[in-house]
Amino acid sequence: GRRDKPLVAGRVSAAAVARAAGTALLLCVPLSLAAGPLAGAVHLACVAAAWGYNLRLKRTVLSWAPYALAFGLLPAFVTLGLPGAPWPPPWLMAAAALLGAGAHFANVLPDIDDDLATGVVGLPQRLGAGRSAALAGLLVLGSTAALVGGPPGRVTAYGWALLGATAAALLLAFRRPAGRLPFLTVMAVAGADVILLAARLRP
Repeated sequence: GRRDKPLVAGRVSAAAVARAAGTALLLCVPLSLAAGPLAGAVHLACVAAAWGYNLRLKRTVLSWAPYALAFGLLPAFVTLGLPGAPWPPPWLMAAAALLGAGAHFANVLPDIDDDLATGVVGLPQRLGAGRSAALAGLLVLGSTAALVGGPPGRVTAYGWALLGATAAALLLAFRRPAGRLPFLTVMAVAGADVILLAARLRP
């Protein structure tokens, strides 16, 4: 019933998608492990979380969990590939997990009605657009707060400004949860968070 999807609309064949997915799966394992055994295992855990979401969890109240897990482990994949295989600091993993969960709630907002019609009833669909939008905003704001206050040292002026701007932008974007604005706002906040993270980790 989703005529906007490429497979349903006939713009790509199911066989082509199956071949591409199979090739990606075969390449994913050796390429992940090429970063190191521990980093590779973490990355494969992220891939497994994505499969779990698509196969089952997106239709349950745990639909947010694969996003939180995969986003939260992403910094570990990066740092575990460095010499000595260090784990990232907890505040960084927490910030990434909050951002991933917030992105899930924001991304679902424009498609809630279509999802309900096709039987996809994850947590955002059960909560409805209004409460999902509010929760998405709180999660993303929490991610920014973790990045601002987590690292050791004094909070920079950029950090305080970003925290205030994030709160204001989310308040404006999520007042009307319909459309793509909430999701685009989350992506913009994510980009600003990356700048903050790079500034905080600079030697």
